[in-house]
Amino acid sequence: MTMALPAYRSLFRAARLAFHGDERVLIAARNSIREGFRANASLEPTNPELPGAIKHAEEVAAILRQNIVQGKKDGEIYKLRIHEDTERGDNDTVKFPGGKTVKIDGKTCADR
Repeated sequence: MTMALPAYRSLFRAARLAFHGDERVLIAARNSIREGFRANASLEPTNPELPGAIKHAEEVAAILRQNIVQGKKDGEIYKLRIHEDTERGDNDTVKFPGGKTVKIDGKTCADR
């Protein structure tokens, strides 16, 4: 339980950050978090599945915090709510496993 509680709290904080201002989505995210943790509440501390479940929760929190950006249409344009935890980069930083870079039409992003 001691490892699960920080992961649980981290998920709630990440959801609050990712879905700030969108009450409907925030409520749905909170309900999903609760359901996920209730489904695993019966896992004993010695169960080998427990570390994997906690790691999954931590990874989901990181994705919510770093990779989810809200957009709101304002006339003909969309305004994005980018916060301090949002991961920033350009297409040159996109990599595949093994260190391979993205190629489009035989060219890398740096070639364009």
